[in-house]
Amino acid sequence: MSAPGVRTAIGAAEGVSNPDTTNRKNLLLLIHLRWLAVAGQVLTILVTEYWFDIQLPLALMGGVVVFLVGLNVFSLFVLRGRAPVTNTQLFVALIFDMAALTIQLYLSGGASNPFVSLYLLQITLGAALLTPWSTWILVLAASACFVFLTFRFQPIAMPHHGGSDLFALHIRGMFICFVLAAGLIVIFMTRINRNLRERDAYLADLRQRSAEEDHIVRMGLLASGAAHELGTPLATISVILSDWRRARVFGRNRELAEDAAEMQAQIDRCKHIVSGILMSSGQARGEGTIHTTMRDFLGDLVEEWRSSRQPLSLDYRNDFTPNEQIVSDTALKQVIFNVLDNAQEASPDWVGVTAERQDEKLVFTVRDRGPGFDKDILAALGQPYMSSKGRPGGGLGLFLVVNVLRKLGGDISARNMTHGACVTLSLPLAALTNGDDHDA
Repeated sequence: MSAPGVRTAIGAAEGVSNPDTTNRKNLLLLIHLRWLAVAGQVLTILVTEYWFDIQLPLALMGGVVVFLVGLNVFSLFVLRGRAPVTNTQLFVALIFDMAALTIQLYLSGGASNPFVSLYLLQITLGAALLTPWSTWILVLAASACFVFLTFRFQPIAMPHHGGSDLFALHIRGMFICFVLAAGLIVIFMTRINRNLRERDAYLADLRQRSAEEDHIVRMGLLASGAAHELGTPLATISVILSDWRRARVFGRNRELAEDAAEMQAQIDRCKHIVSGILMSSGQARGEGTIHTTMRDFLGDLVEEWRSSRQPLSLDYRNDFTPNEQIVSDTALKQVIFNVLDNAQEASPDWVGVTAERQDEKLVFTVRDRGPGFDKDILAALGQPYMSSKGRPGGGLGLFLVVNVLRKLGGDISARNMTHGACVTLSLPLAALTNGDDHDA
């Protein structure tokens, strides 16, 4: 039975909204509120006209309802477009809603109408959605409308009841307005706060990514600088070793000659690694790339790792079908090498590797039979210097893996198994194809 795992989403994080998405969600909330306003106004007009037998200018009030419906239809078209939704658009939408409420109140008793306190609902929404200057303009507009309605309005023809009955009717209307405004404020403010929290999470994620990318740039500069610096001592060691191998003692001692040959091979390997670092640090995507297939790329990659690391047991299975034409990527190769190196360090006796295709994604899984990940490392997967190896610079391998996969639009997940751990890399094929779909 597997222990809980951790998945790090790379690319467009789910549940995280950018600022434009937040404004779109808020405009959608205003659309929903306007539909409720339309339904509430229709119901209130019908109850007032036919239940309480109070005569209202139905044609004019119906025209306001039709205007609100048209405004909602227009707002839906705005949402379906690709243009960003701005603070000004939200402000104008609230101004139109306030104008419609003012006209309805003007036609139904003015400031004496118990529903006049609905202005507070619109001001509350403005305070949550808009910038401060927009909110204060909204407050001034609502205040001006209230003052206007105290002097100019169309009185409604009330039925002939006593004063106490009219007062009781007014109190009931105020209670209905209070419950309606309180309920709507709670519902919509909760949803608005959720949108704002998602926006804040998006901004925090951007700041975190920016810090990580700065860290990677510094690491790249250090790596290229170290590669340049290592070139000179490696060349010196190679020259000295060549002189030693010409000495008579190496010719007479076969074992010593074999050791010298092995040393020369390791020096050549170091030179090759240094050259690769220098080439990769200055290589742009598309320059000097190699066109191949996914199965060949993975097979050559695993075989190169096997020959250089020489694991005791490597169980490799390539189930990637159908095959796909790709452009080889040096960064992705190093990413997979890092994951394989970590697995070998944790489990020198056995490493399992599986490659398969799931829809339009490459899924590359590496398993080992080591002690597994600590809970703290799983919780902070991909964070720099989070490692159980206890050496300086530990944890940078997975940190680089996460960031390279993020650039390519993929993700990484890790989990502990009954015996060992499992790391899965998922990468969209579109990040590696050359733009054409070919089946080899």
